Amino acid sequence: MRNCLRLLVLLMLLWGCKNKTVDLSGETPIKASELVAVFPKIAPPYTVADTNINKIADTITVGMKAWQQFFPDSALTPITGSSKKISIHPVGIIEKEKENYLLVNFITQKKITHLAVFVTDKKNKYLASKELLSSVSDDYTHTVSVNREPTFLLSKEKMGKENTMLFTRTGWVYTTSGGIFMVVVNDTNEDPKKSNVINPIDTLPRKNKYSGDYAENKRNFISIRDTKKPNVYQFFIHFEKEEGCAGELKGELKMKDANTAQFAEKGDPCVIDFRFEENEITLKEQGSCGNHRGIKCFFDDTFIKKKEPRSAKKK
Repeated sequence: MRNCLRLLVLLMLLWGCKNKTVDLSGETPIKASELVAVFPKIAPPYTVADTNINKIADTITVGMKAWQQFFPDSALTPITGSSKKISIHPVGIIEKEKENYLLVNFITQKKITHLAVFVTDKKNKYLASKELLSSVSDDYTHTVSVNREPTFLLSKEKMGKENTMLFTRTGWVYTTSGGIFMVVVNDTNEDPKKSNVINPIDTLPRKNKYSGDYAENKRNFISIRDTKKPNVYQFFIHFEKEEGCAGELKGELKMKDANTAQFAEKGDPCVIDFRFEENEITLKEQGSCGNHRGIKCFFDDTFIKKKEPRSAKKK
């Protein structure tokens, strides 16, 4: 009888250890495998729309300290900006032969949800990441569809004149050779010159020395905005060349000295040098930025700073 009781106690202890809840707050070290284990498996095809982006995530919350144990801040900043209060919720994992794709919802303090994909190798080491969808609304319906490859097809649609459906679809894949996401599908029935360019950092502060808008016109510009660090700026570039080649990039530039700065992020081969002279900014692409622009154009240009609108004088 005593042996039976001992065996029962031993089995209960083993069961308790096996089902021990993992602390995802980050207050204690965890294994990468423990973090990945909370992501439910997804079998493509899989589709998400901006209308249900908040419903797809698990109720589990991953603490920022736990997330930072395995993923660099430089991978998160292009997705959530400089927001410090971020809620992280697992959506799912797509397992392939050589890598895993983690789909994650990031909710910022402004209650904006960003769906992103983070790629890891089979040892759960970070490789690359990309934002797929956000809850910021405009005139379009946005969706992302994932096939078995997987290709991440980002689509936006809206009704045009005479009940014509206007659409733009861009397909992205992760390349193991380059370690980046690249465009493999680019299809649209819209005239890109007629659609508005949405500046995602337009409303952010612009009090520091180089902050402001530098532009050639409404479709060729770079916006510079403040961060909490005086030597670091947020930026958003959009350009459309005459030959139909376009590019767009959001990130942070770090000042190297009084007049020069650089954009360079871990996991992204794109490197851009910036030079400030009087009221001008000059861009020079140094690394491979092909995943942010067309094949036949580069981030090489000079823009003149626009004058800030004068505030109305008080009577």
